Amino acid sequence: MESKNYQEELAHIRQMMERSSRFISFSGLSGVIAGIVALLGSVYVYFIFRREGIDYFDGERNIYTPALAQELFFVALVILVLAISSGYIFTARKSKKKNIKVWDSITKKLLFNFAIPLATGGIFCIALWYHHYFPLIAPSMLIFYGLALINAERYTLSDVKYLGICEVILGIIALFWLGWGLIFWAIGFGFLHIFYGILMYRKYD
Repeated sequence: MESKNYQEELAHIRQMMERSSRFISFSGLSGVIAGIVALLGSVYVYFIFRREGIDYFDGERNIYTPALAQELFFVALVILVLAISSGYIFTARKSKKKNIKVWDSITKKLLFNFAIPLATGGIFCIALWYHHYFPLIAPSMLIFYGLALINAERYTLSDVKYLGICEVILGIIALFWLGWGLIFWAIGFGFLHIFYGILMYRKYD
């Protein structure tokens, strides 16, 4: 009996220490929703290509006009806003359910470490768009997003690191398949998010 109580106390202490050093309120559902939004966005972009007379799957390297690239950039921005909004909603709901503060010093450290690579990547992608290096934008987004996840892992669930590594690897592969950014974008931001979201939901939620 005493041994059982001792183990329960240790588990409670371990949980308190984890809460004080890591942001553990991420909901797996937010990853699933973000992935679904990304896939829907990819389908929408595919129909934009059809409207422009581009057969994306004809095996040819696709060339984008500045006007088309600008429209794609706007679509990506809308998808990002929707994904972040859904992530906040589900995370806030999980935090409220577990009586954990959403905004504290750990959250600030998490966002700071996540934002540095992400903001750098965002500026880099804008520069690529400005200089009309459009095929490099999707691979760069995957790489910098993956680096942001890896950099933020120390302040949240360790599973995030593995998602980040997968995103970086996928982005590097995409660098050698320029013109197929939509496919890699859909895999990285769509299917990988859904897959890891389901795993994290089953493991932590």
